[in-house]
Amino acid sequence: MQLNDGRVIPNFMKQALRGEPLTVYGDGSQTRSFCYVSDEIDGFLRLSKSDEHLPLNIGNPNEFHDPGMRPDGAEDNGSKSQIRYEPLPPDDPKQRRPDITKARQLLGWEPEIDLETGLRSR
Repeated sequence: MQLNDGRVIPNFMKQALRGEPLTVYGDGSQTRSFCYVSDEIDGFLRLSKSDEHLPLNIGNPNEFHDPGMRPDGAEDNGSKSQIRYEPLPPDDPKQRRPDITKARQLLGWEPEIDLETGLRSR
C-alpha cells in the first residue's frame, strides 16, 4: 500500500508518524477486513494452479471497525494522535467482509496472519 492511496492503514500510519489527528470517516461503525500480502499471494497461487475458472474471494473475513484499530497503529509509532471524525464519503462501503467459503472448499485456503501480527512484522 502507498501512503497516499486513501486506505485506512496507510492513512493512520502516515498521520500517526506525523503526530496528526487520525481521520475516521463517518461514525467509525463501518468495517474493513485486511489480508496480509503473503496470505493473499498464497491464495492467488493456489487459485492459479486450480481448475477453477470462476471468481472467488481471496481475503480475510475478520472485520475491524476503524477506531478499534487506532491503538495498534498509533501506539506502535509512539503517537499521541487524537481521532478526528469527518463526514462519510458517499461511495464509502459500510462493510467489507469477503465470503471465503469457496476458497476454503476448492483451494483449502484461508488466511493465517492476523492484523496485529501483520502490522508488527517488518
